[in-house]
Amino acid sequence: MKTFLTAFVFFLIATLSNAQEFKTPVDYLNYIDKETDIISKSTWKYTTTVAHTKNARRIDANRKSLIKSIQNATKKIEALKDGYKGDVEYRDQLLAYLSISEKQINQEYEKIIDMQEVAEQSYDEMEAYIMTRDLVNKKINEEIEKLNANQKIFANKYNIQIGEDTSELGKKMKLSNEVFENQTQLYLIFFKVNYTESVLSKAIESNDISAIQQNSNALEQYSNEGMEKLKTFKPFKNDMSLVLATKKVLEFTKKEALELAPTTVSFMMLNQKFQESKKVIDNKSASSRTKEEIDNFNKLVNEVNNEVGNYNKTINEFNVNRSNTINNWNVTSENFIAKYVPID
Repeated sequence: MKTFLTAFVFFLIATLSNAQEFKTPVDYLNYIDKETDIISKSTWKYTTTVAHTKNARRIDANRKSLIKSIQNATKKIEALKDGYKGDVEYRDQLLAYLSISEKQINQEYEKIIDMQEVAEQSYDEMEAYIMTRDLVNKKINEEIEKLNANQKIFANKYNIQIGEDTSELGKKMKLSNEVFENQTQLYLIFFKVNYTESVLSKAIESNDISAIQQNSNALEQYSNEGMEKLKTFKPFKNDMSLVLATKKVLEFTKKEALELAPTTVSFMMLNQKFQESKKVIDNKSASSRTKEEIDNFNKLVNEVNNEVGNYNKTINEFNVNRSNTINNWNVTSENFIAKYVPID
């Protein structure tokens, strides 16, 4: 006999039963174990779909299939009026777990989906989304602990030995849990600088010097904070691929804050000075322009012409590096999940 439930990062395993008489308590638990497999397989199908596809319709279809499995199990267990020869404590705990699991996977998941749609609008939104997702998992895990404790009470009452879950499916779920948690920690580091960098890019596009300075300071700070976190981060199975990809992102964003932002501000201020000088010149007739004004304006024209080529070259180089660095992180992340979360 094994422990039925293993905590999982998304939505968890359930244990089930059916309405019938059982000769022995072992028969009772074995039947529950058999029903558990139905939920376990639905859970795993949902999990592996999340890990290996971005097809939202397919993911949601498997989520609904998981909910249906829980609902079917609930009906069977509710029909088990007497539990095992009148002992209904474990049955009632199981029903409570199934009810909470269905609610979390159904209602709370809908909230998470809504949050996910706006999560990328800010780091705070993304952090809130992940915290809410983790809270849902925590609630289910707490119920699993209660259920497992109640299972042991039942087993001890009837002198049944309960062992750890050593099934292949249980191992897969435990492994997947660790993989997703590891990836999530690095994703938050990545997202914080990536989001701030995107805000900085918008400020550059709109020629907002104040916003450029503000966001470049924040970007440098977040890049340094990310580097410090990487120093103590423990990679899954010592796989440094995603850690190194994250480090490359942090190195790029810090360089952007320290080099691109000041270069951009300097060029914008030069161009702003040129536009002001041009306005003064244009507002005067040719005869009223002084030699000093003309000389200063021509000097600014030369400076702008000399700098514009260098500036455009710098912008293009950073754009290419940005694209390559972000794409590298995304691909590495997908490969990391695909490598360690089994497909079947």
